[in-house]
Amino acid sequence: MMSEVLKIDEIDKQIINLIQDQPSLTHTQIAKKVNRSQPTVGMRIRKLEEIGVLQFQAGINLKTADMYFARVEIQTKSPEKIYKIAKTCPFMLNAFRTSGDYNVSLLITSFTLKDIEKIVNFHFRSMAEVKKIIINVITDVLTDYIVPINFEFHCDCKNCLILEEKD
Repeated sequence: MMSEVLKIDEIDKQIINLIQDQPSLTHTQIAKKVNRSQPTVGMRIRKLEEIGVLQFQAGINLKTADMYFARVEIQTKSPEKIYKIAKTCPFMLNAFRTSGDYNVSLLITSFTLKDIEKIVNFHFRSMAEVKKIIINVITDVLTDYIVPINFEFHCDCKNCLILEEKD
């Protein structure tokens, strides 16, 4: 069971849920809600951070951001090459290895849908290792979903900034 592997108990789960629902709660407020002392809650939060279960991340909210987001599914013989590109391109927010027909999933962003297509075309469509690509534009997000983003949008992969072209 995950709780045993991570060594978290019901109080830890309550603390995590409270922080996720209301990130601005103080340790004192959390302590009252879980019926523990403030120092105990502080120690538990520190422990959860140290084992990597609880993390605080600044970023933009996909639910409210005035940008386009897409999930790009790729079938490739070389997932590591896709990962390498995803690490260096600021338009690619994250990459996931997946099971099934498509073995890499990317989260991509841009200010226009046309630019998302350009990014995918430039980086992946000509790769011999890539067999299939599907672009799914994210049209709605159920709950707040925060992702880090670098708004400098300049890419070391040179021609990637075909986005600066006038259409």
